[in-house]
Amino acid sequence: MRMHLRHSVRDLVATVGVLTLIAAGSVGTAGLAHASATGSAAIGSFTYQVRGAAVKIPVGCFLTHTIKGSGKRITSQLAGVDCVGVAATFSQFCNWRIDFAYADTNNKTYRTSRGATHAECEGAPLRNAAPQTLSVYGKACAKLYISGTLRATQCHFITK
Repeated sequence: MRMHLRHSVRDLVATVGVLTLIAAGSVGTAGLAHASATGSAAIGSFTYQVRGAAVKIPVGCFLTHTIKGSGKRITSQLAGVDCVGVAATFSQFCNWRIDFAYADTNNKTYRTSRGATHAECEGAPLRNAAPQTLSVYGKACAKLYISGTLRATQCHFITK
């Protein structure tokens, strides 16, 4: 089931990217302003400890963050880890959590939705956020923590 969900997320991310490009080509149309964005941030290679054993994460993993909505209204938001090449075969993330943080236009974080820490080891951590309306314009960020250490951040600007 988890693998099927992961493929569905990848298909969704690819579809969103294509639709975003199509929407960008339709300048001058009237109606509500709807926006979506998907971005990825590289997770550098690192080693961490799990129950006394060293776990190495090689180069090739990314924190991918997708957000949909209109204005300050976020209708869906998800973030997860995708790995390619050798990293896809051997990477396991233990004691992970994904937070969603929101900052104003002065880059001051005013709210953080802290995710649950997952003790189990997974190759593709994933978190969804509930729909919400932001109090101010600024940015929404996904932050990946492994054993309490921030390993990657990916942000989207939310403007008028």
